[in-house]
Parts: sequence; C-alpha cells; structure tokens
Amino acid sequence: MLPFLLLYKQAYQGLSRQTWYLSLVILINRSGTMVVPFMTMYATQRLGFSITEAGIIMALFGAGAIVGAFIGGRLTDAIGFHKVQLFALFGGGLMFIVVGYLTTFPLLAAGTFVLSVINESFRPANSTAIAYYSNTANRTRSYSLNRLAINLGWAFGGALGGFLAATSYHLLFWVDGLTNISAGILLFFVLPAPVRQQPATGKEVVKPAAISAYKDKPYLVFIFLTILFAFCFFQMFTILPVYLKQELGLTEKLIGTLMAINGLIIAFIEMVLVYRIEKSPSPLRFIKYGVWLVGISYGLYNLLEGQFLLALLSVLVITVGEMLSMPFMNTYWISRSSDHNRGQYAALYTMAWGTAQVAAPSVGGFVADQYSFAALWWLVLFVSLVAGTGFHFLTKRK
Repeated sequence: MLPFLLLYKQAYQGLSRQTWYLSLVILINRSGTMVVPFMTMYATQRLGFSITEAGIIMALFGAGAIVGAFIGGRLTDAIGFHKVQLFALFGGGLMFIVVGYLTTFPLLAAGTFVLSVINESFRPANSTAIAYYSNTANRTRSYSLNRLAINLGWAFGGALGGFLAATSYHLLFWVDGLTNISAGILLFFVLPAPVRQQPATGKEVVKPAAISAYKDKPYLVFIFLTILFAFCFFQMFTILPVYLKQELGLTEKLIGTLMAINGLIIAFIEMVLVYRIEKSPSPLRFIKYGVWLVGISYGLYNLLEGQFLLALLSVLVITVGEMLSMPFMNTYWISRSSDHNRGQYAALYTMAWGTAQVAAPSVGGFVADQYSFAALWWLVLFVSLVAGTGFHFLTKRK
C-alpha cells in the first residue's frame, strides 16, 4: 500500500462504530447548512435590511446559541445527551421552516433567536456523546471525524445553498429544516439511548465530580481566548459574504463555491493532519499557529488586490488555521472535564462560540457600516494576534 494511503488508513483506525454513526448524523444535518451563511445576504439583498440590521439578526442567533448551549449542557448532565440531541434536531428543523416565513425585522429577529436556542442546544449534547463513545487514545481524532462530517456537509450545503439562493432564498429554510429532521430520524433508529452512565471504554480517568467548569480558572481563560478567536473566525459566515458581494463583486454561486472549498479541504486533510500532529510533543501548541493564520487570512484583503483569486487565497489560509486550531481546542476542554460534569464544560465551550456569534456580526457590522471593511479586517487581525499569544501562554502553562 502506498505510504500516503497507509497514512489515511491509520488515521481512521480504532474509532468506535457509534462515533461513525454520530458523524453520519452530523453529515446529513450539515448537508443542509444554508440559512446561517446566507442570512446576512438574505436580510440585505432579499428583505432590504441594512448591514447593521442584518448584524443584529445574526447577533440574536448568537445570543440564542449562548442560551441554548447553557440549557443543553444542563439537560445533558440531567437527562442524557441522547434525548437532548433528538429534541434539538426535530425542534430546530421545524423552526427553520417557520423562520423562512418571517419577513419583518421584529419577527425575523425573534424567530431567529428561538431557532438558535433550540438548534444550538444540540452542540453540548453532541460533544458529550462523542466523548462517551471514544477514549483518550482516539478522542481528538473522534472529534476530527465529527468535524470532517460537518465540513463535508458544509461543502455540499454551501455550494447547493449558493445555487438555491440565486433562485430563491426561501428554499434555503426548507432544505435546512428537512435535513435537521432527517438527521433526527437517523439518530433515533441507528443510535439508541445508552444504558450505561459511564463510557463504553474502561480507559477513562475519572476526575472529581465536585469540580465545576464555572470555577476552573485556567478553563475560563481558555473560554475568553476562544471567544476572541471565534469572533475573528465567524466573520467568514457573517460579514465576509457581504464584503465579497459588495466590494469584490462575487456572485452567490462563487461565494458558495468558496465555502465548499473550505469544507472539502478540511474533510480530506484534517484527519491525517491531526493523526500526525497528535503524536508530536505538546500538540496543543498548534492552536496558536492556527489562530494567527485565521487573522492573517482577513488581513490579506487589506494587503493585496484581486477578486476571486484573492478570496480563494484567504479561504486557503483560514482553512489551514482552522485545521491547526479547532481539533486541539476540543482536546483541551475535554481533558479538563470528567464524565460527571462534561455537559458543563461542553456548554461553556459552546457558549463561547455563541458569544462570538453575537459579537462577530454586531461589532463587525457596525465597524464595516460606520467606518469601512478595511478597518474591520485590521481589527480582526489584531484580535487574532492577541488571542494566539494568549493561547501560547495558556497551553505552555498546561
């Protein structure tokens, strides 16, 4: 067998059947991810809202994600990750369809918030499920497999979403909703609720149940740095599409193609990359490199000139940054949790991303609207440099 193919085989070996099932559920779910990346364009191009108003709607999606993550984490520890995942998939699917019929600013804003609360309660439950069905030897790769499924679905959904948006934005809500519901049906049949409360493997090191994620000071620093990083990263799905449309003149189809490229690269490379890196000394040190690269990807828009090729270069840089940072951020938070409080840790981590979903479109939209896109890209570059430096000291301390 060729060395490259052997490396691929080794990267995927040793993962549990349940982990593969969870990734299949995510793949179906994320294949319909169309509403969020095109929401700012839908609000500005179809409904005639300002960039600031579109930013507020996306900020409310982030606020809902914070509330949903907190509730989802609490419910996961109380009633189990299986029930929470089913509720989020079925409830979120129905809400996507409903939100597609809300066209005034107050109704769309309120509907988006409710949708996010229900839909985002899935994340801490799903993260806990991945930890449950994996062990310390393959946990980072188990999360990477989950991300592979997310990004394959994202690639398909982003590309299809671009074509659907060019035809009718309304179709995006139906497809997103129906894929959520389909994923819930699959989860119900292929992965029944576990009977044990402890993980299936006996290789876990159980930590004291009394430790609370909300009192873990190093972890709270990690959460703050994650918010800074996610603020930068989320510009890709909130303000950047508007910039690509208005300033660089790209069509919805080309924007969807860029999103698909991001997802496909991650799907085909990240597992092998993680497999090689996780064997190196202190793999957490790669987080800072990834965070810095994400910031640089936005700075390129101020430093270089171009249209599609410039956007493609930026996407390639942010993709490498994403692959170096996010898998090992999952490794960090899971390493500090135990089976008794994993829902809390997962909730806080999800809430960090939800907080960034509030800040990214609201602050980003304000800066772009009141000053310029160039000012926003300089701000994002600066924040990423600060966050990456913070991760350097945090992971070095650990």
